[in-house]
Amino acid sequence: MASVLQNVPDDTVLLHVTHSNLKHHFSELRFSLHSTVGATKERLWKNCGTAVDSMVLQLFDDNDKKVCDMNEDSQPLGFYSPLDGYRIHIVDMDPSSMTAGGWLEDTSLVEKYHISEESYGKLDGTFRKFKERLISQDPSIAQPKISEDYMQDLAANIKG
Repeated sequence: MASVLQNVPDDTVLLHVTHSNLKHHFSELRFSLHSTVGATKERLWKNCGTAVDSMVLQLFDDNDKKVCDMNEDSQPLGFYSPLDGYRIHIVDMDPSSMTAGGWLEDTSLVEKYHISEESYGKLDGTFRKFKERLISQDPSIAQPKISEDYMQDLAANIKG
């Protein structure tokens, strides 16, 4: 079976992407070597949320050694000679960035909606009301379909 990668153009590179404020590592992304650093920043902005003007891109080789800072937005990505397996590290220079402080990854920072049992009971259109209506129409719905000791029945039928 032919490999899907046989049709990959020679003018692209597969790079890992990391971010200074995010623990999450992005999937490998394929970039054109002819794309400018500015266009690369635009694409990365859509993946991580860091504003283009607040990004500093650093290129690391496959041994995690820093190759260079990619400072020139007008330069093509190929100017920096990245190879498949290299890594672009995004440094977010904006201290008030939405990526700072874990707001995009730590759900414990988000205030959760709470409702009392009494208030929930007064609401119409809830699953609880739907379930009660179904059970009132057919009480057998509430009965378990499988007996509690069904595994014992199965074990008893196994011959040793």
